[in-house]
Amino acid sequence: MAILSVSISATIPNSHISRSNVSLKTSFLSNPLVNLRFLATPNSKKNGMVVRMNYEAGVGVMGTKLGMMSFFEPDGKVVPVTVVGFKEGNIVTQVKTEATDGYNAVQVGYRRVRDRKLTKPEMGHLQKAGAIPMRHLQEFRLVSVDGFEANQRLVFDDLFKEGDLVDVAGTTIGKGFQGGIKRHHFKRGLMTHGSKSHRALGSIGAGTTPGHVYKGKKMPGRMGGTKRKIRKLKIVKVDNDLNVVMIKGAVPGKPGNLLRITPAKIVGKNIPKN
Repeated sequence: MAILSVSISATIPNSHISRSNVSLKTSFLSNPLVNLRFLATPNSKKNGMVVRMNYEAGVGVMGTKLGMMSFFEPDGKVVPVTVVGFKEGNIVTQVKTEATDGYNAVQVGYRRVRDRKLTKPEMGHLQKAGAIPMRHLQEFRLVSVDGFEANQRLVFDDLFKEGDLVDVAGTTIGKGFQGGIKRHHFKRGLMTHGSKSHRALGSIGAGTTPGHVYKGKKMPGRMGGTKRKIRKLKIVKVDNDLNVVMIKGAVPGKPGNLLRITPAKIVGKNIPKN
């Protein structure tokens, strides 16, 4: 099975260009379609500190959503962008290999916190790697972990460049318990002429046959607050002075939410032209 160092081009879907930074290189299978077949089983702690993700095109970083704004390109075109800031962190806390853990992965920590905010096992895990106390830990499963070591700092500018395509994952804004009209865009009934069906759900199935409500029926329930990933977003601007990056379009969550940014998995010709 061939293993290649990769820097995916936004205009040539089947080209893989190696970058000069050997310490931060990533690798993946020579056939991009294989990446969609191998999925890791989600396994998260109750406190939400460790999250295990599926195979990605390479290692990623974590950031904090700051908000949205308008970005003016040199030709005067206005582009809506999401501003993502980076607090202290994005440090490699553990390198997992098939020999020690049964799979290859790089665990990255983000957002420094005070010692008393973490439990003793969490502090011991970070101290073993020589890292600072951090709130969030994220695993990025890779085909090869060569070039990574504990307490290695990942810099966004070394992993991504302006014009690259990335996948951004986060938790959507929670909207609480909502009815069918807001949650599923149902049409309301008449508000006059004696109608007694205004915003009610209405019939949910026959009583005799099948005698039960089918699974997956669109009904009122909790809306939002779920994990979502927006794929193939373009990096418009990387500002090292402000330590922020501007990504074209909207990403999940409200300002202050945690985001996970990974290289986009490019398959076929489904690539944005701009």
